[in-house]
Amino acid sequence: MGVSGSGKSTVGRLLAELLGAAFADADDFHPPENKALMAQRIPLTDKERRPWLENLRAKVIEATPPGKTTVLACSALRDSYRRFLTDGTGPDVRVVFLHGPRELIAARLAARQDHFMPPDLLDSQLATLEPPAPHEAMHLPIEADPATLAAQAAALLTSHPEERSHLLP
Repeated sequence: MGVSGSGKSTVGRLLAELLGAAFADADDFHPPENKALMAQRIPLTDKERRPWLENLRAKVIEATPPGKTTVLACSALRDSYRRFLTDGTGPDVRVVFLHGPRELIAARLAARQDHFMPPDLLDSQLATLEPPAPHEAMHLPIEADPATLAAQAAALLTSHPEERSHLLP
């Protein structure tokens, strides 16, 4: 999870490969109306996000068969969004929070080609962001390259809970 430009899709794909898991990008589940709003530089409201979150929960989280793993790259900026996606889904849903300096994220967004999320919505995403507490998510700073971040996330996700807790920053 994290704001647009934090590397969710890139790191998520690499993480899925390392774990032998399926991968889903939450951006692919936005209805056309949401993508059109963002392309017009209009931040989404909770009203627009709710059907998207319901779709993600039904088609990705609840659709993952028992014993299988799916890595979902999703902004999940607010605590309520994360709770909606994870509450009642069992202990195997884990959150990795990719975070970093605004300047780095802005530079990444500016370098993107053909993405519906314009760089000037970054500040609205940062204003919406409710970072998870360290006990609620694995916090990974994005200054490292994506392969390193994916390897760190894989190591944290596959370690025992008692070992993982001391590795969180």
